[in-house]
Amino acid sequence: MLRFDEVTLRWGDGPVLERFDLAVAPGEVAVLLGPSGCGKTSLLRLASGLVRPSGGRVVNGFRRTAVVFQEPRLLPWWSARDNVAFALLAQGVSRDAAREKAGGLLGRFGFSAADCAKRPDALSGGMQSRVAVARALAATPDLVLMDEPFAALDVGLRRDLQDLVRGAVSDTGLAALFVTHDVTEAVRLADRLLVLSARPARIVHDERVAPVAEPSAIHRAAAALLDRPAVRAALLGPGGVVQSSFRR
Repeated sequence: MLRFDEVTLRWGDGPVLERFDLAVAPGEVAVLLGPSGCGKTSLLRLASGLVRPSGGRVVNGFRRTAVVFQEPRLLPWWSARDNVAFALLAQGVSRDAAREKAGGLLGRFGFSAADCAKRPDALSGGMQSRVAVARALAATPDLVLMDEPFAALDVGLRRDLQDLVRGAVSDTGLAALFVTHDVTEAVRLADRLLVLSARPARIVHDERVAPVAEPSAIHRAAAALLDRPAVRAALLGPGGVVQSSFRR
């Protein structure tokens, strides 16, 4: 389990988090929604160990953690296959075995053999994002941290990659902590929806839900979420920034 126990985080301009508590269990997709600058990315950095808390403690009891960033961050001189294989090489897997597994994983993500051989600058934005997700999953993590990885993609590509993430969770039982500004993405992905306030961030809404895939059900769920007063105040009030067709 990933736990934040009374975590405080301070930057130069004041507290980002103050006595913040959260636990993420195996097998769940916990989605964080909140206004820009409230500390969502800071939570991922704390979870990954890239940042230390100013107070309290972060306990990551998962065996292996992977991160998918807002940008794909692929190595430009390597092919798509070798970018995915890199995660396995770092674990001591032989080059041939790593490349074979990487090619198989990319094949499940819709890549042809020719696509696997392309370098990132020859791939579309959606394909680069698929490589980034495949690279994270190749390491067989039991926790994956995702920081708005699909924000720059069009609706169709975003939906396809959301399905890949949900499928990976169902197939492997891994846990995911996913940051988004998009309410519809949140209700499509989440087993657990968490809405954060402005700084210092606190959880104003925590709900276990069943992910929804049918468009009209997604719209109803997003609208119902935004009709909650605490959620509206956090996401649509002064300083609240959220991507959604339901902003009103």
